[in-house]
Amino acid sequence: MHHIRLTALLLLALGLTATAQQKPNVLFICIDDLRPDFGCYGNKEVHSPNIDAFAAKAVVFNRQYVAVPTCGASRAALLTGRYPRTKVGLSNDAAEKMMAGKPRGEKPETFIENLRRNGYYTVGIGKISHSADGYIYPYTAPRSNELELPNSWDEMLMDAGKWKTGWNAFFAYADGSNRQGRKGEVKPYEAGPDNDDAYPDGLTAALAVKKLKELAGKKQPFFLGVGFFKPHLPFNAPAKYWKLYDESRISLTPSPGIPAHVSTASLHPSAEFKSYKAGDEKPSLEGPVSDAYARKLRHAYYAAISYIDAQVGKLLAALKQNGLDKNTIIVIWGDHGWHLGDDLVWGKHTIFEWSLRSALLVKTPGMQRGFTCERVVSATDIYPTLMELCRVNTPVETDGASFAQLLTAPGAAPDWRDLAYSYFRQGITVRTPRYRLTKYFRAEEPTVELYDHQTDPYENRNIAAEQPALVKALMKEWEKGNTGVFGQ
Repeated sequence: MHHIRLTALLLLALGLTATAQQKPNVLFICIDDLRPDFGCYGNKEVHSPNIDAFAAKAVVFNRQYVAVPTCGASRAALLTGRYPRTKVGLSNDAAEKMMAGKPRGEKPETFIENLRRNGYYTVGIGKISHSADGYIYPYTAPRSNELELPNSWDEMLMDAGKWKTGWNAFFAYADGSNRQGRKGEVKPYEAGPDNDDAYPDGLTAALAVKKLKELAGKKQPFFLGVGFFKPHLPFNAPAKYWKLYDESRISLTPSPGIPAHVSTASLHPSAEFKSYKAGDEKPSLEGPVSDAYARKLRHAYYAAISYIDAQVGKLLAALKQNGLDKNTIIVIWGDHGWHLGDDLVWGKHTIFEWSLRSALLVKTPGMQRGFTCERVVSATDIYPTLMELCRVNTPVETDGASFAQLLTAPGAAPDWRDLAYSYFRQGITVRTPRYRLTKYFRAEEPTVELYDHQTDPYENRNIAAEQPALVKALMKEWEKGNTGVFGQ
């Protein structure tokens, strides 16, 4: 009874009404390969006016970490609230292998499916799990009719425009071609025509705006998931977003080399990036690309962020225009970070801060003034949080915990656990408020890395060998996240 009373007070504080007829809607915006590089995250070089304005009335999570630094596996962990326990859970086709074609009861249940079973009308547009349009088929094949997340959707939509299929649209160039059709003989960036529908994310925004108008007429709470592709490679955006930047003034990385006392096995030679074969230079762990090329690539990435910021602005405006803003929970989430030359890497796929920390902004209907939350949270916490906010029971066990109380005030929930675990490259890492401790299951030494974010915020120096007592103490927390995924 005491817990029920506390939950009722919490929901009231967040502006979430208590009657079943008025359950809140959810607008969930997924953004691919998104570092927390908005103005509201302290990057004043990036033009992100729409998301920054939204942040002024939302909670900006400054220390949110994904479970796996690759798109499909990160999203599978988000959707199920579970850390990976098998190698399948580390792969881009995690959702496909765990959920597609399997009857209910024999697969993990996504939080979207749970909402649907509890009266929500669920719509997906674009990339929500791994597939660019929600259906399972190879990059170069026609679209199939097999859903990646069966039982989750009332509608799964995509306007692929002149690119014809979701995967062609995902790797799109403005002339209607794509990376795979051009056999990788493409640059990793492009400044296209100025109209937003020069690339598929503009079409996704237009479709979502249209769908919001339809959903406003329903007498049923809805979940609308909208998945934008950029700033995923290729870093393509309309030229008007490139023009927002003076390339010569763009900063370079504060982590220009391999961290001290770290094996190169913890990093990688940027293979995904180099699959864009017409790139100006080829990065490697032997040394950095030129400063000029690094600035060009950062310029391209930032232009792609500004392009997406404009699309998000259209959704937020449509929400208000249709009178939906007063009873809709809004979540903006990046599926992982990205090394922009940091540690000599261009890409994700590491368990360093650059790759694991991503954007998370949450707004409930009652919020009028936002704040930045410095507590450590995991993407696996989002499932139970949304269920609490929507007053829907969670019928499955999750590794995450609801952070709903953290949405009420900067100092709320003093007993919050402040831990996040991540998995990749034969390694498991735990992030605490001050430290990152990583242990790898491999031959290359050192296999243990420790970073002190108080003195080394960019993880430039592994101090594990200097701090054995601290490693031993933190290893107790690390062990709690050892799911056995690496079999040791």
